[in-house]
This record gives sequence, structure tokens and C-alpha cells, in this order.
Amino acid sequence: MESELLRAEHIDKRFGITHAVNDVSLTIAPGEIRALIGENGSGKSTFCQMLCGIYTLGSGTFTLDGRAIQPRNQVEANRLGISIIVQEMGTLSGLTVAENIFLGHEDPFTRWGIKDSRAMIREAQRLLDEYGFGRIKAGAMIDNYNFEDRKLIEIVKATYMKPKILIVDETTTALSQSGRLELYRIMDATRADGRSVIFISHDLAEVLSHSDSVTILRDGEYIDTVNARDVSEDDLKRLMVGREIGSAYYRTDYGSPISDEVILSVRDVSVPGQIEGVSFDLHRGEILGFGGLSECGMHEVGKAVFGASWDRSGSVMLVKDGQAYLAVDGIPMAIRHSIAYASKDRDTESLIVNESIRNNVVLPSLEDLAERHLLKKRKLDRFAKEHSERMQTKMQGVNQFVSDLSGGNKQKVVLARWLGKGSDILVLDSPTRGIDVKVKQMIYALMSELREQGRSIIMISEEIPELLGMSDRILIMKDGRISGEFLRSQALSEEDLIAKMV
Repeated sequence: MESELLRAEHIDKRFGITHAVNDVSLTIAPGEIRALIGENGSGKSTFCQMLCGIYTLGSGTFTLDGRAIQPRNQVEANRLGISIIVQEMGTLSGLTVAENIFLGHEDPFTRWGIKDSRAMIREAQRLLDEYGFGRIKAGAMIDNYNFEDRKLIEIVKATYMKPKILIVDETTTALSQSGRLELYRIMDATRADGRSVIFISHDLAEVLSHSDSVTILRDGEYIDTVNARDVSEDDLKRLMVGREIGSAYYRTDYGSPISDEVILSVRDVSVPGQIEGVSFDLHRGEILGFGGLSECGMHEVGKAVFGASWDRSGSVMLVKDGQAYLAVDGIPMAIRHSIAYASKDRDTESLIVNESIRNNVVLPSLEDLAERHLLKKRKLDRFAKEHSERMQTKMQGVNQFVSDLSGGNKQKVVLARWLGKGSDILVLDSPTRGIDVKVKQMIYALMSELREQGRSIIMISEEIPELLGMSDRILIMKDGRISGEFLRSQALSEEDLIAKMV
């Protein structure tokens, strides 16, 4: 591939004292899928967000099809031929599906200043049907759909105009296997059409399977570009972190007995249309894994335990000395009685992204930190700094806004919040979604440490190796019900779990 579709020369970006992207240059050919990898905070997303107009370019030059470009916003980038599917939520609440798909591109449906909503809905539905997403209704409010469906809508939004450069930023972590296959199909079709894809993923097996070449960034700097066929996952890990990194980040113990002490009892919990008749016990010092296919209900179980399902029936009871003594009926009660929850959807359900790290970390602990009903800034700063640094959060300081952080560092803020609260029961939904290998090791080590301290974890995961590697016990869900239970064992295989999922 000798010709160029995109040339980036000496791209640079700073946020205060943080040098997010440092003099990065690369070229991408027509018809190429270029993976862009690196640890959280390596500059991958910042580089792409400058290319598509989310951030202004610090310095340097982007050249697309022989023309220097500097898009000022996403709409302008779309008109130049660049689109992005972002890692977190990329649709706007309060609008219809059709309005989200054509946001910023309403002109074909507008005459004399009046929008033809019916024509917009018809065209959006035609696109959804064409993509195989016909169950999503173009005229419905976007808020009616879950995180994964909204990702599918974003795929339509980003690709229907056939951009020259399609940026896929950690999108697969939000999708089921069928959704991932659809995205891979679109990436392959983009390449076959002579257009190009920039593919950001922390799943290195996925990177090697679905990319032509791989560019590695580290601490904002360009390290190397390699042919995907010529390298292994271990090669990529070494290039990402600058040293060898062991692959054994899961637990290695087997046969450890689960404590007989039950600390949480869930009985006959149902949420209309989501889960039905779910019952289980959580034991002290146990990592209880929940797995299943998309829409199986496992994510709703986490919300139900935390009291975040307003139409939940059944009971979630705290247990002491073998006796249920307190019903968990809402989020304030859950927090007050030492239950923590980290959502799969970090930006909208676990964090206040337009607030500081400090305000996010201290939020559930304000009653504990108050002195005679007064909060002292110095004490809050010290608390937030202590627990953020414990999680090795890459930050300018606790006053930095969470929105400026990478996905991995956002997750560290979520965990710092609950470590500070000292929660005994942690509900972790997709705890390593969009996280690089080094941070995964840290989170797994933290989970093992908490387990050894006698704290209990409900881990909801779409990744079967994670379930097998970290759980003392695994509950598989299918069609809103528990369909299988497995104890930790070296003999337990992925096929055993999948058989109960399908």
C-alpha cells in the first residue's frame, strides 16, 4: 500500500501540564484497517478526537486525500469525510433515534426552515432495516433503548454517509457477539471500498484478527507501526508498556472453600421485561461471577442488588449471623449499609463527568467526612488524593475534571470512590471494559486483595476468561433467569459456561 489517504505530521496536544500527544506522525493508506493501541492515557483517543473535531488541534497537520484539514467540530469533520464511534455514550437523550442519526445533518429533511420529521424517520428506519437493526424504531425516543442498542444506532450514524476515515474507539466492548460481528462486517466493507478504519481496542486478539497494521503509542509518543500478521499479543504488550508483562493476571488458586457465612440474600427478584425469579446468596469473601449473552438480564441483577431498579419485586436482604435483618430498598440505603455499585456505563451511571475527581471520589462518603455537619475542603482534598493515588490514577490533581481522563483512569476514580467508602459488598459490572492489560492486572489484584480481606464481590462480565479466572462461583443467566451454577475449578471450560448461555 504505497498511496496515502491520511497523513498526520507532528501532531501535538497538551492539557495543562499533561502532554497527551507528543509529536506523533503517521500515515494511513486507502483500504487499510489501522489499529491504534496503547495503555490508558497513551494518547490514542486524544489523537483521534483532534482528527474528528472533538478537540482542537494543538499543533501539527492532518492531511486527508492531499488536502490539509483542521475540523472545528464533528459536523465539519463528517462533511470532510471523517466520523467516529466513541467509547462511551455518543447519543443524546431527549431526541428520537432518527434525530440522533441525522444530528447536524438535517438539511435534506428541512425546507423553508421547517423539518419534515416523517421523512427523517422514514429514512432512518430504512437505514436501520438495511443494517439489520430493524427492531430499533426510528421514531422512538433514544432513551427507550439500552447502552448496546444505542451503540448500534451510533454505528448507523457514523457510517451511513460512507466516511473516508471511520474511527472505531473501543466500541466492541459495549457490544454483544452479534453486534461485534456486524461492526467487523462494516469495517471490512469500508476497507473493501478503498476507505480506511482507525480501530482502537484493548482486546489484542481482536486487534490482530481484524487489523492490517498496528500503531503503538506510549505516554503520548509514537513507538512503532507493525504488520498485524508479523507480531503476537506478547509483542504488542511489550511495545505498549516498554517491558515484558506476564499473562497470568488471573487468580491461580483452586480448591479454596467458600465461606459458609451468607452476607446478602436475594430472593425471587424480578424486574418486568428484564429478570424473573432470580434468587442467590452471596458469601463473605466470595467473588460471585454473573455471565451470559446480551439481554440475558445479568446487568439488571447488579442494579437490582444496589436498589437501582425502581420496579423491582422480590427481596434483597442483608444477613448477619444467619438472619436477614435489613431490606435493601434503594440506593441511599445500599450506600449507607456498605454496598457499592460500578456500572458498565461509567459516564452516565457511575461518574459525574463534568465534575472534579475530588467531588466524584468523596460523594458517597460525605456523611462520614462531615464534622458537625460541615465539610472542610482540605479534608476532602486529602481524602480524594489518598484514594486516587492508591488506584494510581493518572491525573493533574484532584481538581481535574473526570471528563479529561482516559477510560481506564475513569474506572480508577470509580473504584477509588468505593475504596474510600470502605464498602463490604461491591457490585462490579464489566469492571475491565475498555481497560488496558496493565490496569486489568491492577484491578484483578485489587479484587483478590479485597476478597482476602473478607469483602464480597459480585462481578458481572461478558468476558468468559474473566469469569473463569476470577470467580469462586459462577451463575449463568439466560432469558432473565439463572440457568446454571459452577464452582471454581481448573477443569471448568468456556464450553461448559456457553452451554448454559444458549
